Amino acid sequence: MTNNAAQTPKTPTGVTQGRLTIDAALFEFINQHVIPETGVKQQHFWQGFETLLDELVPINQALLKKRDSLQQKLDDYGQQHPGKPNASEYQQFLTDISYTEPAPAPFSVSTAQVDAEIATMAGPQLVVPISNARYALNAVNARWGSLYDALYGTDVIPIASDTQPGYDPKRGDQVIEYARNWLDATFPLQDGSHSQAVSYLISDHQLSITLENGQRTRLQTPEQYRGYRRISDSPTDQPEAIVLCNHGLHIELQFDAEHIVGKSDKANMKDIAMESALTTIIDCEDSVAAVDAEDKLHVYRNWLGLMQGNLQESVQKGDKVIVRKMQADRHYIDTQGEPASLTGRALMFVRNVGHLMTNPAILFDGADIPEGIMDGVFTSLIAKHDLLNNSEFKNSREHSIYIVKPKMHGSEEVAFANTLFERIEQLIDVPKNTLKMGIMDEERRTSVNLAACIHAAKERVVFINTGFLDRTGDEIHTSMLAGAFCPKAELKQQPWIKAYEKANVITGLQTGLSGKAQIGKGMWPEPDNMAAMMKAKIAHPQSGASTAWVPSPTAATLHAMHYHAVNVASLQDTLSTQRYDGLTDILTIPLMAEHETNLSAEDIQREIDNNVQGILGYVVRWINQGIGCSKVPDIHNTGLMEDRATLRISSQHLANWLHHGIITSEQVETSLEKMATLVDEQNQSDAEYIAMQPDLPHSIAFQAAKALIFEGKAQPNGYTEPLLHQKRLELKASLNCH
Repeated sequence: MTNNAAQTPKTPTGVTQGRLTIDAALFEFINQHVIPETGVKQQHFWQGFETLLDELVPINQALLKKRDSLQQKLDDYGQQHPGKPNASEYQQFLTDISYTEPAPAPFSVSTAQVDAEIATMAGPQLVVPISNARYALNAVNARWGSLYDALYGTDVIPIASDTQPGYDPKRGDQVIEYARNWLDATFPLQDGSHSQAVSYLISDHQLSITLENGQRTRLQTPEQYRGYRRISDSPTDQPEAIVLCNHGLHIELQFDAEHIVGKSDKANMKDIAMESALTTIIDCEDSVAAVDAEDKLHVYRNWLGLMQGNLQESVQKGDKVIVRKMQADRHYIDTQGEPASLTGRALMFVRNVGHLMTNPAILFDGADIPEGIMDGVFTSLIAKHDLLNNSEFKNSREHSIYIVKPKMHGSEEVAFANTLFERIEQLIDVPKNTLKMGIMDEERRTSVNLAACIHAAKERVVFINTGFLDRTGDEIHTSMLAGAFCPKAELKQQPWIKAYEKANVITGLQTGLSGKAQIGKGMWPEPDNMAAMMKAKIAHPQSGASTAWVPSPTAATLHAMHYHAVNVASLQDTLSTQRYDGLTDILTIPLMAEHETNLSAEDIQREIDNNVQGILGYVVRWINQGIGCSKVPDIHNTGLMEDRATLRISSQHLANWLHHGIITSEQVETSLEKMATLVDEQNQSDAEYIAMQPDLPHSIAFQAAKALIFEGKAQPNGYTEPLLHQKRLELKASLNCH
């Protein structure tokens, strides 16, 4: 293939191709590393990209103007009708301004060629920043996890004060007891208990278990046994691993008489490997700080490594260097004696950015192009390598490309994304509906029009979910002028959130998503508090959701137990007959009750400090270090997963209370200065950390956090990206100057 870059005139800002100006390094990467082996011709690609932008950029801009227009009407209404509005009058107003849309006639989605992990299996889902190769590899490899390690290293089993460093046999026994009890509940035996088993043997490809009393038994449900893996060159009936399956999820009972755990176990069982994260969202959006061509090139390079199967990362552990790479499939022998395998990796979605932001990596007629369009084109072109088997690994066995599209407002914006996907398919020459869409139900105008949104992508939708965090930020901004919102901790107890969570599942089932798409739930934010997660997160499969987000591979392994306890497919069959839109409750604005307008000074100060500390703790890393998602210690030093969605809530909540006079600018200024000192102290052990003190007026990160609060009311839909990108670019420019 001829590289035309040498003949292409260059400008100081990049490479010119027609009406496009492309960052030179990005241009070279696409031409030299992405396009080859895709069957796409270089000249055709860039010309087609220009044509696509010419058609779609004006539509994108018009949709954003409509957002602003609707928000202005909502602001006017809030000023004219302060407080919680009359429900019927308010709903009529929303209909009159086309905020709520006519519901489509009953329909069922027709999405085809969907992988089983999405269509028919239920299990955990990880979301990881694509900019961090180690995290991305960990997430992809989290398809399988050690139950023993997950139990041993977390507080699911209370950790005694006298637990010894290294391997403590006493704690190990507690783990084994817990795991055997779980096996009894999930894979019961015809007689006896797994805790009484002294051997698991294979004879004529069938499984038998011998108990301490010499009795032989089998599984109560024989169909749960799926096969085994033989110890290499062993003539005995003792397997290396036994594969079991429940509710579509697999586990491996693993045996090794020489292992530190296996040699002291009466059945020589060393571990239970759990099929854990069925899917992972490789994220270009909320968990990533990518503001320019340099950042986007890094993002796309990592995605290419995943699609070509060659992404690697070296990790230093003590005096050893461990090379992380994608896990191979797991091979075994089935019940008929035939070779069989299970994938070793989570199925990958890629989450593009939404419709709002632009990026200077590529200019169209001299203006930054919409980043969501750029992500769609490049991540899809890169994913074509998977379709063409340009990797030793396979992501989609159904030859689909899975893209999660966030932060869309109403069905027009979903329809626009659908058109974008059609144009991309034509550009990269793949069949229609190869690109599948995940619709995040995280904006209020999508929640109240969810059926219409699904209908707008009914041939390609494979995912909907509820995202409480962004959804709360949008809830506050949408009704910013209607009144003061209740304290942040109380927002989750208000009627709107319960109705929103339920309506999402019921609407998804009514539109035929069961068996064709995921219905998902949101993140557990406390990665160090797994005992609480295990108590709370079973509510997600019990709601009928087929997946839910977890903050780590360990959390995925633990959360997988919930999907063994709940038969989601059966539950969805039951729920599919329900009819519920929850509209009245969803549209009930969670304003502060009258008795709360007299909050104590201590309560108000606590609310300010909690919000300000969270904002600073996240923003200082985003601006100064380019970290888009991290475990940030809160005001009590509890580590919380923070990304732009949590930032949106905190900044909008303070902006709302400022506007309605619950707090003053002076109180916020004082808290900002006090919390800057605390956040600097909390990050003292980070060698890469750039402190805000003592020169706060010249700390770009501090000024960014301040702007997010004091300019929060004016930000489009309350999003934090415009200010964050502006300040991060300012910081990068200052570093380059030095």
